[in-house]
Amino acid sequence: MIEKFEGFPAGTFQFLRNLNDNNNKQWFELHKSDYQDNVLKPLQSLAAGLGPFMQSLDPDLEVRPALNKTISRIYRDTRFSRDKSPYKTSHWITFKRPRIEWKDYPAYFFEISPDSYRYGMGFYSASRETMDRFRKSIDSKPAKFHSATSFFSSQNVFTIEGDRYKRPLKPGIPAELNDWYNRKSIYLASNQPVTDSFIDKTLISDLVSGFGTIAPLYHYLCKVAAY
Repeated sequence: MIEKFEGFPAGTFQFLRNLNDNNNKQWFELHKSDYQDNVLKPLQSLAAGLGPFMQSLDPDLEVRPALNKTISRIYRDTRFSRDKSPYKTSHWITFKRPRIEWKDYPAYFFEISPDSYRYGMGFYSASRETMDRFRKSIDSKPAKFHSATSFFSSQNVFTIEGDRYKRPLKPGIPAELNDWYNRKSIYLASNQPVTDSFIDKTLISDLVSGFGTIAPLYHYLCKVAAY
């Protein structure tokens, strides 16, 4: 049975820092129970607690609090990476629609790292075709885009992120619009330091509030992806 979310204890971040310094199989096997108690179980509790709200935003979202469903595995895929360390030191929850090409659909996320956490929504790594459709949508139906992003100027929680093109794709557009337009992929993120060595249970209400605020953009991006 998954317990009610009570936050991430100090042990969560101590484990992640220690793993960062001892990223090897021998150390991890000795501390596997610390991972399960301080990382995996709180992530499962958080995913379970958010599940009903997330499905109120989109009934098609995968919300099961399980590894490879909403929760990342700790084991890294090192086959094509220069970094051969076997374990991830950042762990995350993603709420997305089950799709083979899921990178071209928007997803909500929460991620913890040794000294910080972040949450938000957008494309993980959208294709050029998807981003071209996004820009075409802005150009052809600007009123719908402005409606979907009208929340942005009146909040200070999320920033626009995603790699930029070095040169403007469309010179002369307003700076505030170019911040959306000139991206290789795009998402909103709230980046927060861990200042007290733990995160208390009020995190779940912060996520509900934040995820609800950016829901209009989520639905807009779903339409772009499904075009």
